[in-house]
Amino acid sequence: MNNGLIHLYTGEGKGKTTAAMGLALRAAGAGKKVLILQFMKGRDTGELHSIAHIPAIRILRSEKDFGFFSSMSQADKEALTKIHNRLLDEAVRQVSAGEAELLILDEVTYPVNWGLLDVDKLKDFLKEKPEELELVCTGRDAADFIVDAADYITEMRCIRHPFEKGIPARKGVEF
Repeated sequence: MNNGLIHLYTGEGKGKTTAAMGLALRAAGAGKKVLILQFMKGRDTGELHSIAHIPAIRILRSEKDFGFFSSMSQADKEALTKIHNRLLDEAVRQVSAGEAELLILDEVTYPVNWGLLDVDKLKDFLKEKPEELELVCTGRDAADFIVDAADYITEMRCIRHPFEKGIPARKGVEF
């Protein structure tokens, strides 16, 4: 059995989730069981529709879209923290049961940085993950403990982005 490694896709540029989804497709194509845990995402995104047709890939995420962190009420932040912790518990349970060979923690850096996740629980999981599990973390401004745990670190750098020209996010490209 191969040893699973930890990947971190980070940086200010576009493509962190996209790269993780590409790895999910590759792993599923190789017969691996994939679990994607999406933090901070409740809205409908293009990848959900494609992944729904791939039985080897499963997604855990909030059923509710809480919007942007800056516009959340304290009650929303508390509710989202409970959801994130419950979803992380479920992902750990599935990994422990052998139901995932690749786990993607999509946008995990944000709840870590904003206090919307039990950081100690995540630290413990990174330290004690099953040896064979391949793990991907995505998001900007990764905490030191995530950086230190990573075997691969890919930084997406923004050189130019259409948003600078007033072009909004486009369905099927940015979401």
